Amino acid sequence: MRKIDASLIADCVARLCVRANRHLPQDVSCALHQASEEETWPAAKDILSLLCDNCRIAADTAMPICQDTGMAVVFADVGQDVHIRGDFTAAVNEGVRRGYTEGLLRKSVVGDPLRRKNTGDNTPAILHTRLVPGENITLTVAPKGFGSENMSRLKMLTPDAGVEGVKQFVLETVKNAGANPCPPMVLGVGIGGDFERVAEMAKEALMLPVDGHHDDPYYAALEQELLEAVNLTGIGPQGLGGKTTCLGVRIVAGPTHIAGLPVAVNVSCHVTRHQMETL
Repeated sequence: MRKIDASLIADCVARLCVRANRHLPQDVSCALHQASEEETWPAAKDILSLLCDNCRIAADTAMPICQDTGMAVVFADVGQDVHIRGDFTAAVNEGVRRGYTEGLLRKSVVGDPLRRKNTGDNTPAILHTRLVPGENITLTVAPKGFGSENMSRLKMLTPDAGVEGVKQFVLETVKNAGANPCPPMVLGVGIGGDFERVAEMAKEALMLPVDGHHDDPYYAALEQELLEAVNLTGIGPQGLGGKTTCLGVRIVAGPTHIAGLPVAVNVSCHVTRHQMETL
């Protein structure tokens, strides 16, 4: 059995917090640049060009891509043949604390949802831990800003709603969001599971390559259909019109109950941040 000290986990999370806030993933960056080249509406093209410049400046100057440096969402795939020496959850939060403090990133987390006192170090993280085969730990840090998170929605459809009900709900979510999530957006769609699982699947979908497609041709076609429909809304970059409302739609689907059809849409802006490292 491989042994990993909790301090290494804290070091890794700290690095990923800083890296994710300064550098867009390559797939998202490429999608943004491609949209800038292909956009035909002048105002939209200018905005996309500015967004590309912003990302380049952030990387060159080691500054955050966005002033909202997000709530730290951490996905941890922990190998079953790993023994962690120390407190795993405490190590993750220590990494967030150090990353946000030493990286001079804005601290946006309040310790209580109603009394609203800032924790001062952006902890605690939202931690999703999965046991997987092997002797490695793979950590993904995905800072999530709330301009887009606030536009996300979940609905417990009944099976008779079918795929048309899912498509209608996704489009309603986008139209209700409008310019609020700083489009062009990326959409993570969860279908199936139960109330809590479908929301998690939608978040997981945002970790998938924005330029990829589902392994199942049925869902791959649905991803493409939704992307085209969303872009036809004409909301455009920053809500000022154009053909680039969305950079990508990714779906994660899973088994569900015979009486249900849960669907969740996790909305993200073009700053769909995530960085991964394996220990």
